[in-house]
Amino acid sequence: MATPLSDTSLSPLRTVAVVGLGTMGTGIAEVLAGAGRDVIGIDISEAQTAKCVTALEASTARAVERSRLTGPQRAELLARVTTSTDLGAAAGADLVIEVAPESYEIKQQIFRELDGIVRPETVLATGTNALSVTRLAADSARPERVLGMHFFNPAPAMRLVEIVSCVLTAPAAVTAVTNLALDLGKEPVAVGDRPGFVADGLLFGYLNQAAAMYEANYASREDIDAAMRLGCGLPMGPLALLDLIGVDTARTVLEAMYAESRDRLHAPAPVLKQLSEAGLTGRKAGRGFYTYEAPGSGTVVRDALTPLEGGSPTAGRTVRSVGVAGSGTMASGIAEVFAKAGYEVVLAARSEEKARSARARIGKNLARSVDKGRMTAEAAAQTLERVRPTGTYDDFADVDLAVEAVAEDLEVKRQLFAALDKVCKPGAVLATTTSSLPVVACARATSRPQDVIGMHFFNPAPAMKLVEVVRTVLTADDVHATVREVCGTIRKHAVDCGDRAGFIVNALLFPYLNNAIKMVEEHYASLDDIDAAMKLGGGYPMGPFELLDVVGLDVSLAIEKVLHREFRDPGLAPAPLLEHLVAAGCLGRKTGRGFREYAKR
Repeated sequence: MATPLSDTSLSPLRTVAVVGLGTMGTGIAEVLAGAGRDVIGIDISEAQTAKCVTALEASTARAVERSRLTGPQRAELLARVTTSTDLGAAAGADLVIEVAPESYEIKQQIFRELDGIVRPETVLATGTNALSVTRLAADSARPERVLGMHFFNPAPAMRLVEIVSCVLTAPAAVTAVTNLALDLGKEPVAVGDRPGFVADGLLFGYLNQAAAMYEANYASREDIDAAMRLGCGLPMGPLALLDLIGVDTARTVLEAMYAESRDRLHAPAPVLKQLSEAGLTGRKAGRGFYTYEAPGSGTVVRDALTPLEGGSPTAGRTVRSVGVAGSGTMASGIAEVFAKAGYEVVLAARSEEKARSARARIGKNLARSVDKGRMTAEAAAQTLERVRPTGTYDDFADVDLAVEAVAEDLEVKRQLFAALDKVCKPGAVLATTTSSLPVVACARATSRPQDVIGMHFFNPAPAMKLVEVVRTVLTADDVHATVREVCGTIRKHAVDCGDRAGFIVNALLFPYLNNAIKMVEEHYASLDDIDAAMKLGGGYPMGPFELLDVVGLDVSLAIEKVLHREFRDPGLAPAPLLEHLVAAGCLGRKTGRGFREYAKR
C-alpha cells in the first residue's frame, strides 16, 4: 500500500536524478547544479553521459568567459554533477526527472524500475510535453508522487516550467516541485494533464498550420518565417522552429493533441509525416524544412528551394510619386514611410481638414524622431514638405502608385477603387492595405484589375518592417515586380502570398489567439498563466490576452469570422467568450475593458 503523502513527508529536494542526458536532460542538470543541487545524471548510453559532461564543461566555460560564473563557482557546479549508466544510481534521490524519448513504453519501463529503486518519499517527475501524465502515474506503484515538470529548450535560458498535476497527484508533491522551480529561478505555471499543456498546446497548433500553409504552396518557407518574425515579433519563424524542435517530435505532440481534441487544426499536416519517415527531422538530421551545414548545426545552407538572389526577372514600372487615401493612423503612417524614402506623396482624405490633420500627425511623429536623435531637424522638415494634403482624389491624377488605407469595409473600398479607376492615369498601380478582405473584389471594381495588388502594412507602419504583397489571379507580373521594388526602396521586407483570408500573418496568428480563449473558457488555465506561458516558454513579446486587448476584441472577432467563413473549419469558429465580450462592449484597451480592465486615461 502506498505511503500517504503529507506536506511534512517531503524533503526539500536537495538531490535530483535526471534520467536521459540528451540536450534537454543536460540543460536541466546544469540548471539544478547551478542552483546548488546535487545532480545524478543517468543515461543508458555511456557515450551520452560523456557527451553530457563535455557539454557542461563547455557551457560553464562560456559562462566564465562572459563573467556569469567565477572559476571556483564553475568548479563547484561541475563537482555537483555525477553521471552513471545504471538507474540504480537514483536510489538516494529526493526527486527523479525523466527526460527519455516520447514513448509510453520507454517511460513506463523507467517508472516501473524506479518503483523498486527509490525511497518511498521520492517524487517522480516526467518531462513529457505530449504524453498523458495520468497514464504514466497510474502505471506506477506510487501514483500520488508522480507529476509533470516540463522545462523548455534551452533549459538554462528559458524561464518557464509547467508543473503538471493529474487527479492522482498529491498537493504536497506539487508544492515541493513548485518550490524547487522557484529556487531554480524559474517561473512555475500550474496546469492540468492534457497533451501540450498550455505553451505547447497553443504553439503546436500554430506550427501545424504553418506547415500546412507551406505544404499547400501558399507561400515559401522563407516568407512564412519572415512574416511571423517581422509581423509578430517572434524570435523564430514557425518552420525554422519545427526544425529546431524536431519534425518527428512535433508530429508526436500533434498526434497526442488530436487524439484528445479531434480538432482538425491539431491533425498533423501530411508534410510532417513525410519528412519524419524520410528521416528529415530538422537540425538534428541536418535537413528538415531547411537544409543545414551539418547534423546538429543551426547554419542554414542553400538548397534547391532557396530563392534566387537578384529579384524578379520582370522589370517593374517607374514610381516617383505616391497617393495615399485615408486619414487614420495607418494612412498617415504609410504616407510618412513613403515621404521618408524620398517619394512625393499626395495624402487625400474625405475633406482637406482631415488630410491636414493626418499631415500634422506625421509632423508630430517626425518631431519625436528628431528628439530621439533618429533624424535631423532638416531631414524631418524635408520629409514633411514632401507630403501634400488634399480633400479630393482628383489630385491622384499624376501619381504612379495609389495606396488606399480607408475603413475595413468592402463596399467603402470598392467605391474608392471605382473612383481611383476614373482618376488615376493609365499604368498607375492601385494597392489596397486590407488585412482581411478579398483584394480581387477591389480589383473587380475597376476596369484594370491587372493593375491592382495588395500591400498589407502592419501598425505602426513607420516601425514595422513587414509588408505582405498580395497577388490576385489577375495581377500583372510587372505590377507585382513594381511593388516588390518599392518595398525595397522604403526599407520594408516584402513577403509574397495569395489572395485568401488572413494572408500569412493573420491566418496563423488568430487561430492561436482563438485557441487561447478556448483554454480560458474550459477553465484549463488562467489569463495570467497563459500569457506568462507564451512569453516565457514561447518567446512571444506579448501574451495572447495582452495582444487581443491591444488589437481590439471587435477587430479580432471580425478576422476570426472571415477566417471561419473562408476555410469552413469548425476549429476556426470564434470562441463564444470572444463574441460575448464584444456584444457587451468590452473591446480591449480602447474601451478600458477587454479580457482585463485598464485605468481610464
